Amino acid sequence: MKFSDISKPSSDLLNNDYCSNVTLKAKGLSAGPIAVSIETERSAAGTLSSKVGGKFAYAGLNFDKLEAKADGSNVLETSLVPCPGCKMTFKANKGADLGLEYTAGKMTTTGSLDVLNMSSFSTSTCIGVSPGINVGGNLSYNLSGDKAGLSSYNVGASYATGPLFASVTSADKFGQFNVGVMYKVNSDLSLASSTTHSSSKKCDVLAVGGAYSGLGSIGTIKAKVGSNGVTSACLVKEVAPKVNLTASGSINGTDFSTFKYGLGLTM
Repeated sequence: MKFSDISKPSSDLLNNDYCSNVTLKAKGLSAGPIAVSIETERSAAGTLSSKVGGKFAYAGLNFDKLEAKADGSNVLETSLVPCPGCKMTFKANKGADLGLEYTAGKMTTTGSLDVLNMSSFSTSTCIGVSPGINVGGNLSYNLSGDKAGLSSYNVGASYATGPLFASVTSADKFGQFNVGVMYKVNSDLSLASSTTHSSSKKCDVLAVGGAYSGLGSIGTIKAKVGSNGVTSACLVKEVAPKVNLTASGSINGTDFSTFKYGLGLTM
């Protein structure tokens, strides 16, 4: 497990699938050795914008993402495995980052260097110290400019046992602590919460939500309430083999003028 995933179970339940736009995604298309994907999004004004992506491997080098966007920008992500447990990555979008991931047993270490401007470096480590318990930390260092030096450092831990998952991570150089909890009530129902704790605010409940999949052919229903007063809900359903429909909506309090909806179709 990477340190960035230490709160993943509760975070995914509260954040994944909620949307406020209309999209169509087509994945798994083939153009010879290249797996092609196309995503089209409709804006609030009704205009359509698309991006086309692909991935393939050649001579041991993986082109994990080649993407052309509607605004003319491009994305390139590649990876190479020089030896077992070690993966080198390169990601270019608005910047360019050279990365390294190394896994040995229950320990995963990552590093990333901004090779475009040589301005920053970041690293993280996560260790499974016992069954169900992971601990780790990360730090970032500015290499140039007036803010050269250590820019951030944080630690975190997660614990999973039976139906319960809990995680705590620091933020703002230990100025704030984030707590995520998920509890699987049964095979159909899961509940989750996300809170932050700091000296200025002892407890801020960012979101409380759940997911229920016990309605058979209807699909999976998810809902959450945020501390900002926004209530959100979504339905995820496989309408045909390998075709998933996501319908989402949100409203701030009881003000129906703030209602937003989203629809997504992935095939």
